[in-house]
Amino acid sequence: FFHTRRLHSFLCSSIQKARACMPPSLVLRVRLSVPSSVSCRRSVSSHSISSSSAHSARCHSSARHRSSARRLFSLPHSGGHFHLRVPTSPFHSAPAQSSHLGRLMTTGGGTTGPGAIVSSGAPGATTGGSPGNGGQGKFRKINSLFDLKATSRDTVLFYHPQYQSLAESIASASENVVLGDMRWASFPDGFPNLYVHHASAIRNQHVCFLADFHDPSTIFEQLSVMFAIPRMYVASFTVVLPFFPTGTLERMEDEGDIATASTLARMLSSIPLSRGGPTSCVIYDIHALQERFYFGDNIMPVFMSGVPLLRQRLRELPDASDVVVAYPDEGAHKRFHAFFPDYHAVVCTKVRDGAKRIVRLKEGEPKGKHVVIVDDLVQSGGTLLECARLLSSIGAKRVSAYATHGVFPNESWKRFLPTSSEEASTVPAKRAHDGAASASCNFAYFWITDSVPHVASAVRGVEPFEVLSLAESIANAIQI
Repeated sequence: FFHTRRLHSFLCSSIQKARACMPPSLVLRVRLSVPSSVSCRRSVSSHSISSSSAHSARCHSSARHRSSARRLFSLPHSGGHFHLRVPTSPFHSAPAQSSHLGRLMTTGGGTTGPGAIVSSGAPGATTGGSPGNGGQGKFRKINSLFDLKATSRDTVLFYHPQYQSLAESIASASENVVLGDMRWASFPDGFPNLYVHHASAIRNQHVCFLADFHDPSTIFEQLSVMFAIPRMYVASFTVVLPFFPTGTLERMEDEGDIATASTLARMLSSIPLSRGGPTSCVIYDIHALQERFYFGDNIMPVFMSGVPLLRQRLRELPDASDVVVAYPDEGAHKRFHAFFPDYHAVVCTKVRDGAKRIVRLKEGEPKGKHVVIVDDLVQSGGTLLECARLLSSIGAKRVSAYATHGVFPNESWKRFLPTSSEEASTVPAKRAHDGAASASCNFAYFWITDSVPHVASAVRGVEPFEVLSLAESIANAIQI
C-alpha cells in the first residue's frame, strides 16, 4: 500500500473528498504516519510537492501519470511524520508557479524536515509609498499571478479612481490588503470601457471594491464592476461604500415623493452571489439606521461609524478637559450620544418660525467650554452655522464641529473659513438679507473624514479643517 504510486492515488482521492467539505480559504494539511520498517523511494525535487494539488484532480493510477506520481511525494528515511500543506486555490498550485509560490521547509517539533510548503514573498509584487498618507507606509499591487501568497489570507482591493489615495492608505495600513489593477476608460459614445487586469489571480481570493457614489454619473460604471467580480470565481466579495449619498432621502413626506435611498439599496441588493454567499456592504454613518431594511437578502449591510476617530482626536486637544459635545438636533443626539458617555452633552433643537427654522438650546450648559458639534453629514452648513452662533452667544469659549461626510456642494465649505473682525461685522447684515445663517462665529476646528474624496482633497491643510482618514478603520472592517 505504501508504494509511492498507490499512495499518491489514495491521497488524491482523500484530498478531493476533504476539499468538498472545506471553505475555499482554508489550507488542507495532510499528515502521514510512516512505520520505520517501510523503505521509500526518494526522487523528489524541491518544487514537486507543491504540484500535488494541481495533479490531485486528475492524477490517478492510469499509466500516463505513473511517472509523475512517483515524483510527487518524498518520505523520510526512517519512521516518523511529515506534513503536506496543500493550498486550496487551484491557480496557486500549478506546476509552473510552484517554484515561485513556495519553498520546502521542514517541520515537526520545531525542527526542520522535508514535506511542508511555507509560502514565500510575492516575487513580482509592486510596493510603494502611499501618496494618500504623505508617502508613509508601503502597499502591494497585483502585477501577475504570482503576487498572492499560496497560503495567505490576502484581500484584493479594487477601487474607483477617485478613491486611489484612500485605497493606497488602506493597503498601507494592512499587510493583508493587496491593490487590484483595473482599466477605467470610456468609449467614444461615453459608455464605460472597463477591464480587470490579471483576473485569474483573484480566483478563490477575498475581493473588496471601494465604491464612490458621490457623483451620480459614475454609479453605472461602478455597478458594472460590482456585478462582474462575483462571477470571477472569487471566494467572497465585499463592497465598501464610505458615503451612502441618498441616505437623507429615506422617506416620503408627501404622495409622489420618491425615496431614492430605497432605489440605491435595491440596486446594490442585485449584486450576484459569490462562492462565499451574499455580498457584504460596509457603509459609514448612514443617515438613518432603519435603511438597513431597504436591502435585500443578497447583500449584508454592515454599518460602521467614523465617530471613534473624533474621540481619539479629542483626547489630543490641549483643552481636552473642557470639551463638551453638542448635537444640532434630537436626531443627532439619539444617534451619537452613546459614543460619548464620558462627555457632558449640549442638545439643540430646531423650531419653526413661519417659513424659517430657528435653532434653540434644549438642554446643557456650554458657557466657558470648548463645544464640539457632532453630526453625520454637512451639506450647505446652514444648521451648523446657526448652532455655532447660538452657542457662542450663550458663552461657549470655543466652537468646533465634526461631520463624517463633508458633502459641501458648490464649495460651500468656504463659508467656514476664518474671518477677520472687520469682515465679521459686515457678514451678518449680508447673510440676514440673503436669509442665511451668520458666519460671524469662527470655528476652532472642523473635522471631516475622507469619505467624499474631492472635498477632502480641497480642504486638506486649510484652516479650520482637518481630515481624519477612514483607511485603518476600513482595513480592519474588510479583514478576513
